[in-house]
Amino acid sequence: MSNIFVTGGVGFIGVNLIKRLVKEGHNVVSVDNYSTGFKHNEIEGCKYYDFNVVKSSDYSDLMEKPDVIFHLGALARIQPSIKNPKSTIINNFNSTLNILEWARKINTEVIYAGSSSFHHGLYGSPYAWSKYGGEELCKLYSEVYGINTSICRFYNVYGDHMIYEGDYATVIAIFEKQFKEGNPLTITGDGEQRRDFTHVDDIVDGLIKCIGKNHKAEIFELGRGENFSINEIAEMFNTDTTYIDARPGEYPTTLCDYSKAQKDLNWKPTKNLKDYIKGVVGD
Repeated sequence: MSNIFVTGGVGFIGVNLIKRLVKEGHNVVSVDNYSTGFKHNEIEGCKYYDFNVVKSSDYSDLMEKPDVIFHLGALARIQPSIKNPKSTIINNFNSTLNILEWARKINTEVIYAGSSSFHHGLYGSPYAWSKYGGEELCKLYSEVYGINTSICRFYNVYGDHMIYEGDYATVIAIFEKQFKEGNPLTITGDGEQRRDFTHVDDIVDGLIKCIGKNHKAEIFELGRGENFSINEIAEMFNTDTTYIDARPGEYPTTLCDYSKAQKDLNWKPTKNLKDYIKGVVGD
């Protein structure tokens, strides 16, 4: 059994990670400010604290010496960051700095949730810049202080506990909700933008496989390795669609090369989006 500290534990990826860690018998503590996560995402067997990681760089009173820290907490998504650049940058950059400072003091490994938005330009959105800034901090603390850090870049994650409405909802969640409510699917722009979609269970597998590897800011791309246009996704739901204006910060395509994760972590995705949508539609 390991002592594991998770930031963002009531968020979409955090709840799925903690569910797995608790099931495997680990002692888990979560810190989250519940700004985009939910109380109903709390998992029995984990200790939860309502706190903003931006405000402190020492959590030893919550867990004296974790074996590993998963830093998932962040203000996610590109469009909200364009609306609120200052809060996105302060939260995402400073929270990572605080976690790494604590890790330096207690000599503990950090596994950091990066973002595939890096591949579309650092200046495409405040979110992309802030997440890449976190990667650079991991590199700094590994190089100067010898802290073990792993960086996992996620590609368009979907699955249990997705956010279905509001600024932080993802396209798969939005389509699923609209389909179940009998409403047409709303496609932004011309729908030809292509995305690599990755099931959250595969993301959790990749995160866990990073534990104890003594990485020094090693970067792992975690994605399915195939992409679909938004129009193609909508066709899988076999229902009516409608088009709305394109959003700022949209980029034409994402496509993951997970060969490094496969080689170094023995990781590869096992779930695919077509099967997930079939489960929703009922075919």
